[in-house]
Amino acid sequence: MRGRIEKLQSELAATEGSRTEASDQLRKSDRSVSEARRTLFELSQRRRALEAQLAEIGQHAARVRADASRQEDLAARLLRLQYEQGAPDGLRLLLEGHNPADAARHLEYYGYIQRARIELIAHLRDQAAQLEKLESDARSRREELARNEQEQGAQAKRLEKERAQRVALVAKLSGEIARNRREIGRLRRDEARLTRLVEQIARALAAKPAPPGKGPGRRADRVADASASAQAFASLKGRMSFPVRGELANRYGGAREAGAAWKGLFIRCATGETVHAVADGRVVYADWLRGFGNLLILDHGGGYMSLYGYNEGLLRQVGDRVRAGDPIAQAGATGASAESGLYFELRRNGAPFDPMTWIAP
Repeated sequence: MRGRIEKLQSELAATEGSRTEASDQLRKSDRSVSEARRTLFELSQRRRALEAQLAEIGQHAARVRADASRQEDLAARLLRLQYEQGAPDGLRLLLEGHNPADAARHLEYYGYIQRARIELIAHLRDQAAQLEKLESDARSRREELARNEQEQGAQAKRLEKERAQRVALVAKLSGEIARNRREIGRLRRDEARLTRLVEQIARALAAKPAPPGKGPGRRADRVADASASAQAFASLKGRMSFPVRGELANRYGGAREAGAAWKGLFIRCATGETVHAVADGRVVYADWLRGFGNLLILDHGGGYMSLYGYNEGLLRQVGDRVRAGDPIAQAGATGASAESGLYFELRRNGAPFDPMTWIAP
């Protein structure tokens, strides 16, 4: 799959030739920030798993130590009992009215039990020592992960600072572009570029039309979760949740600047807000695309795809399978977007359709 997507990317690059626009300067920064965000996400996932493992080892070690302590206590009590019983002196046992054979047999049994208990205590102590070593190794790994996470966080901040400088430069250049009346051409090329990408991915996956809808001003409060998992995408019509929490800033088919029309939704939200998969699917594109910044596309089968653009960071890679509600990206303002948020589209057989007709009331 990655090989096929890379082939598509090289074909797209070849068709676009050497055409340059201001947003090209953001490409490297956007990709770097996205990669740093994904690495941070993976490190935090690994750290949480290690914390859980450490807690489990600690509980197991506590149980083993408690068992060893109990066995040592029982061994001490048995030793006292043996001492009180004393050696099987024939005359003393006879005077006390005991059967000497029974007493000797009992003492022999005590010996067997005591030897078995000593072996068990040794085994438990050995187990406790091994658990302590495991605990120590896990702590070392946790410290190393924490160091990596700290270094990655510092690198992400450096990259974001560099990206902010590039954004400022792009804003300046965008003004010149607008003055030269190139904005309408850019928007139409961006739209055509995304359409070509989706069509090529659909063909590469071997895959087959749609309506209009509601307006902005509505809050996107109900975010996708695991309740939509393991369900055919077509069955989610009218029951789907938004991919991110925020404010709807446009409607499908509404007028966009320079005479273009919106092919999806723009959900205004804070940079770094978690973007969730609206349904089960497979990542078929996760890279920077001119006009859409860090773009992630999910294939849901049956010709359906969902697109998530302008992301600050992409948390998944091509080929990854995700379930409904899984975190897949972090919203942002890449690709020279004017404000922070998420651009969201639904398509079937390459044709966009109104997501609001699928969102639950």
